[in-house]
Order: sequence, then structure tokens, then C-alpha cells
Amino acid sequence: MKMTRTSPWLACRLRRPDARVRLFCFPHSGGSAGEYLRWADVLPDVEVWGVQLPGRGARTEEAPFTRVRALVEALVDAADFGPPFAFFGHSLGALVAFETARRLRDLGRAPPAWLVLSAYPAPHLPSRTQPTSHLGEDGLLDALDRMYGEMAVEIREDAELRELILPALRADLALVESHRHEDGAPLECVMTVTGGTLDDLGRDELEPWRRHTTGPFRLYLLPGGHFYLREPEQRAALLRLLDETLRHPDTSPRKDLNP
Repeated sequence: MKMTRTSPWLACRLRRPDARVRLFCFPHSGGSAGEYLRWADVLPDVEVWGVQLPGRGARTEEAPFTRVRALVEALVDAADFGPPFAFFGHSLGALVAFETARRLRDLGRAPPAWLVLSAYPAPHLPSRTQPTSHLGEDGLLDALDRMYGEMAVEIREDAELRELILPALRADLALVESHRHEDGAPLECVMTVTGGTLDDLGRDELEPWRRHTTGPFRLYLLPGGHFYLREPEQRAALLRLLDETLRHPDTSPRKDLNP
């Protein structure tokens, strides 16, 4: 495989020119590419890339986006995704990965052959998100306590971390709050959807992703909350699932298998 162009949008810790597939990982609200680049250590046949959004990581000085459409347009204009490739997205990252896949398809460019979407409701469902991006710092921190629990405690107790992370988090919340789904033809990729059994987000909001692909669809629920993938055991399970998916894309749909 050959990638013809790289950009500040993409980061890779371990290049593997002969890898059988590239995996592009889209971070959650306030997250960065670095959390996913370590996955290359346990996915030896995969070249792992992190999608680095403006406003965080190495791009902290850049203004973050607050509209999904503008974000996706900028990303697909700046980055080439050499096939075969897969997208993984967690929470907000799942929405951005899905919309990026649709935009590539609509532009006549190769979309991902695999789409793995974690902890985000099917986009055509009515939003249950309460607007929080406009709140002052205290109100925003209270909202983050409800949404992110332990991670929000760390932010509240560290002034430097608040200054670094809150602007990007606020922008990311605005991305979700402002987004309005537009119906379109389903993708043709393999779609795997995952979530945590203790997350407020349940099967009734994950299963409807099925309508957005004509390819094989699988739903897995793993023990844990919204950030189940940060638990070592469940992260290992997720990575085994990813490896299986990328090796065997045509397997029959299965539900709730804990690999």
C-alpha cells in the first residue's frame, strides 16, 4: 500500500508499508490521536493512524471546529486514505468517522471497507443531548461530571489541564449539539458497532445503526461504561474484535459476543 499524502490531520507512530490494512482512529470529545496509536503494538498486521483534530495534541494552537460538516470537508480535503482501510471512532469520533465515510463515497473516492463505531447512537435517531457548550466553566464541569465521571474529576482538580482541554471539549460538544442528520444512501461497508453494558447508551440506540450499511452488520456489548475501552481487559477484547473484523470481513452477523 502507498499513501500519497500526509497532513497534520494524521499521525502514525509505527509505519508498516506492507500492512494488509490501515486503521484510522477518530477520537472522542476532548481526546487526541495518541490514545490510539499504541494499538499498533497489539495489531501487528495493521498500520494504525490517529486522526488529529485542530485544538488538541500537536494542534492545540489551532481553532477547533464546531460544525461536523465543515470539519469533515476540511479533513477529506487535506488527507488521503489509501485503500484498503478501516475507520474506528469512539463517541463523537464515531459520528465524525461515519460522516467522513459518507463524504468520501459522495465525492467518488474510496470509502472505508470497514467501519467500527463505538458508543454513539445511530445518527438518524432523535437527539437526547442537552445543550451544554454554552455554559460557563462551572456549569460545563458539572455537565462533564455527568457525562464522563472520573475523567471530569481529573479536569476539575487540575487548572492547567482545564485550560488545555476545556476549549476543545466545548467545541466538541458544539459539534454534537449543532449536527442534524441528513438521510442518504447506506454505505456498503462492513459495520461493527460496540458499546458498554453499563453505559446510558443501550441496544435500542446502537442496533439502529444497521440501516446505514448494506454490508454485514454486527453489534457487540462489552462490560463497562461509556469509556469501557479504557479498562485493560475490555480494551484487549475490543482489539481482538478489531483484529477479527479486519481479518474476516465476511463473517455472519453476531450480537453481544465478548471476544
